[in-house]
Amino acid sequence: MRFRLGKGPPELIVPREVLADSAAQEIMRAWVANGGLVCSLRPTTWDDAGNWGIALADLARHVANAVHEHRGDDPTATIKRIQELFNAELDSPTDSPSGYFPPDE
Repeated sequence: MRFRLGKGPPELIVPREVLADSAAQEIMRAWVANGGLVCSLRPTTWDDAGNWGIALADLARHVANAVHEHRGDDPTATIKRIQELFNAELDSPTDSPSGYFPPDE
């Protein structure tokens, strides 16, 4: 059974590769709630915070591939659009991060 938040779609599945790797770590969860992005993340995942850039680039490629499978959109065009909006958001933020990050348990 998959967990369901309210009336929305069920929680995303955990990939098989994660279930098969005893050293796997969850590093981030994200939702769209109240008109914005809400996330929970583990900022201490890497000693070099720059590695989040690699993770975000990998995530963009996963999104582009998923959109291609779902709608047939060209992955290269999708990545280009993601880059455009990513850079625009960094240059002129539409929101400010808030909240706190409790220490790892």
